[in-house]
Amino acid sequence: MIRVVLPAHLKNLAHVTGEVRLEVAGRVTQRLVLDTLEARYPMLLGTIRDRRSGKRRAFVRFYACEEDLSNDPPDTALPEEVVAGKEPFIILGAMAGG
Repeated sequence: MIRVVLPAHLKNLAHVTGEVRLEVAGRVTQRLVLDTLEARYPMLLGTIRDRRSGKRRAFVRFYACEEDLSNDPPDTALPEEVVAGKEPFIILGAMAGG
């Protein structure tokens, strides 16, 4: 069971509270987790990744086990703690400006 933490605006959009728990089979990667998340909550399509390219949106960051995974290739395996459900995969909305 993969635990996913969404930012507040995406929780509202998906009509969820707390963590999202996903059953993911096979080698657990960012791409597989996001594919599973978007399949379960289609209203999130295009909010985390670009629909055409599949690339992470500029102001969206991914974290797990106190590490920034945002620039890792999407098919890199997630840390074992995330796969085991001990740690969540965190999706954050970054802010910019002044």
